[in-house]
Amino acid sequence: MAGKKVGKTPAKKAAKRSLKIPVKAVTKKVAPKGTLIIIGGKEDKEGDKKILQEVARRTASGKLVVATVATDVPDEVWEEYRKIFRGLGVRNVEHLDIRSRADALSEESIRLLQGASVLFFTGGDQLKITSQLGDSMVYRWTHELLEKGGTVAGTSAGASVMSTTMLVAGDGEKSPNVEASIHMAPGLGFFPDAVIDQHFAERGRIGRLIAAITQNPRQLGVGIDEDTAIIVQGNDFFQVIGHGSVYVLDAAGTTYSNLVEGEMDTMLSTFDIKFHLLSEGYRYDLQNRRPCLPEEQEKKDKKKTA
Repeated sequence: MAGKKVGKTPAKKAAKRSLKIPVKAVTKKVAPKGTLIIIGGKEDKEGDKKILQEVARRTASGKLVVATVATDVPDEVWEEYRKIFRGLGVRNVEHLDIRSRADALSEESIRLLQGASVLFFTGGDQLKITSQLGDSMVYRWTHELLEKGGTVAGTSAGASVMSTTMLVAGDGEKSPNVEASIHMAPGLGFFPDAVIDQHFAERGRIGRLIAAITQNPRQLGVGIDEDTAIIVQGNDFFQVIGHGSVYVLDAAGTTYSNLVEGEMDTMLSTFDIKFHLLSEGYRYDLQNRRPCLPEEQEKKDKKKTA
């Protein structure tokens, strides 16, 4: 009837109510008890060895196992890290020398891992790690190590494999186009809902990380400089250590991108990506996707306002 005010339909009312559901209503994942140390590559091996000292410290009186599956020169890389970790006071350092998938499925590899408190992945080719270890006995043991409170560390390629989605390749020297010539693959999934890139500032990789998270805004982009690492305990926070920076890119609030509407050679455009730059001591709240002050600074600020 003309002039009669039409009420809201049930569908419209439901849509309006749904907008009020907070982001925090998403179910929180159960956190593992263990620790991840994710290193951006080229960690200091001759000076203060700050990051490798942190890896060694977490070994305590246990065993540290160096996995050289990613590299083409496993014997040389193993010998280098063996000397470093022994020099840092780790008495029991073993070599997990996996050169084929059969090695990753073997009981001999599992026997070598027994009693380890830290597993350290060296650099090289991340696809070697995932293709050789994915859903193997070694892979399952590594998840159990984290569940029981152990530490899994990795540098360069060993860092990239930590996330659920893994960056494999992509041009870091050019701004990305819609085609986004990056190659991604499933990672080992120890650090969920994120994409990690390493050697970050040194190889100018911000463009390819933006392209990666634009393709899937659910994934947090974490770019880690050389001689820099993040320490992840549980799924609440990570903290930065080392001499470089960590770049955190959050595309969850992106309002627009031309990813599906532009020609393949069109340069990528995307709006409202959040960008955070963190140096040593700063933390990142993974649940609320917010950077945090170093713990000491936070305590001082609380005293001032008390």
